[in-house]
Amino acid sequence: MDPAGGCPHARNARLRERGAVAPVVLPGDVPGMLVLGHDALREFLAHPDVAKDARHFTALAEDRIPPGWPLRTFATVRGMTTADGDDHRRLRSLVSRAFTIRRVEGLRPRIEALVDELLDGVARQAAVDGVVELRSRFALPLPMRVICELFGVGEEFRDRLHHLSSQVVSTDTTPQEALAANKEMVAVLAQVAAARAKEPGDDLTSALIAAREEDGDRLSQEELIGTLILFVIAGHETTLNLITNAVRALCGHRDQLALVRAGSATWMDVVEETLRWDSPVSYFPFRYPTRDLTVDGTVIPQGTPVLAGYSAAGRDPAAHGPDADRFDLTRRAASRHLSLGHGAHYCLGAPLARLEATVALERLFTRFPDLDLAVPDEELPAHAGFVGNSVRRLPVRPGPDAREG
Repeated sequence: MDPAGGCPHARNARLRERGAVAPVVLPGDVPGMLVLGHDALREFLAHPDVAKDARHFTALAEDRIPPGWPLRTFATVRGMTTADGDDHRRLRSLVSRAFTIRRVEGLRPRIEALVDELLDGVARQAAVDGVVELRSRFALPLPMRVICELFGVGEEFRDRLHHLSSQVVSTDTTPQEALAANKEMVAVLAQVAAARAKEPGDDLTSALIAAREEDGDRLSQEELIGTLILFVIAGHETTLNLITNAVRALCGHRDQLALVRAGSATWMDVVEETLRWDSPVSYFPFRYPTRDLTVDGTVIPQGTPVLAGYSAAGRDPAAHGPDADRFDLTRRAASRHLSLGHGAHYCLGAPLARLEATVALERLFTRFPDLDLAVPDEELPAHAGFVGNSVRRLPVRPGPDAREG
C-alpha cells in the first residue's frame, strides 16, 4: 500500500482482476490483507469470526508493531471502532440515540442556517477574484461545526482538531509525527472533556460524562476520549470528502446534474451514487479473523490486519454491472453500496452525513447554478494517505449568485 495514497480506482481495477481478496504490505512492511470485492466485503464485515478488538492483531500482540506506526491509532484507540460484542453494544448505546433519523432531522434547521452562512462567504470570496477554494471554505467547516456543536467542542479547538485529524488518518507520517499528533489530540480532547465536566451543557460530551458518573463502569476516561476521537474524525473527515467528491462528480457530469434539475433524480440520488462511485474512504483499517478464514476462495490467516476496500467494492462490476465505472444517478442499485459499512459496525453517523451532504449540495448548486471546477479534475492534488479518498483542494468558479439575480 502506497502510504502517499492517491486516486485508488485504477489500482482497485487491477487488483479486482486477480480476485476479491488481495495480500498487501502495509507501511513498515507489515503484512495485511485487503477485501475489495462487494460480495466478499459484505460477507467479511458481518462474519461472526471477524473481530475489531486489537488483542486479535497477532503482530501487535507479539510487540512487532512500533509505537510510531502511522496506522496504530486505528488499532489501539479505545472506543466503538475497536470493540466487539457486549462491549461494543455498551459503547454504541451511549450515543446511538443522538443519531436516530428523527433526532438528526431535528438538526435540519441548524444545518440549513450554517450552509447559508457559509455560502454567503463563498459569494463574498467569488466577488473578489471569481475563484473559491470550496473544500476549505465550505465542505470542511460545515461538518466540522456540526459535529463540534453536537459534542460541545469549543470554537477555539476546531482548527487544531482538523489539523490533528488529518495527521491521525494519514498513512505517510513519520513515527515522530504520528506519536506527536496522537498525543496532542488526546490532550486537546481531554481539555474539552474537562471543560464539559466543569460546565455541563446540552451536548453529547456532557451526556457521556454524566453517564459515567451515574455508573462508573459504563465509560472509562480512556473510552470517553476514544469516543471523542472517533466522532471528531469520522464526523467531519468522511462528510468533507463526500461533499468534495460529489461536487467534482457533478461538475464532471453535467448531464447528471441536469437530471436533478429536471426532477428526474434527487439530491439523495447524488449522495448515494457518490458514496458508491467515489467513496469518501478507500481502505479502512482494521478487522482481524479470529481463526483462519476463507473468503471468496482466499485464506486470510488468523490475526491478520484486514483493510475494508470500500472504494473498490463500490465499482465492482460483479455487483454494479459492466458500467460500474460510470457515474449514473438513475442507477437504483446504488443503495447497495457498502461505503457506510455493514453489520454491527454500520456507520452510526450515516443519517447525519446524508442530511449534511444533501442540504449542502442542493443549496450550493441552487445558489450557484453555473458553478464549475476552476482547474481540470485530473490536476487536483490527491488526498494524502490511503484511508481517505478525495482531493486536497477544490478550486471552483461559482459564477453568478442566483440570489443577486
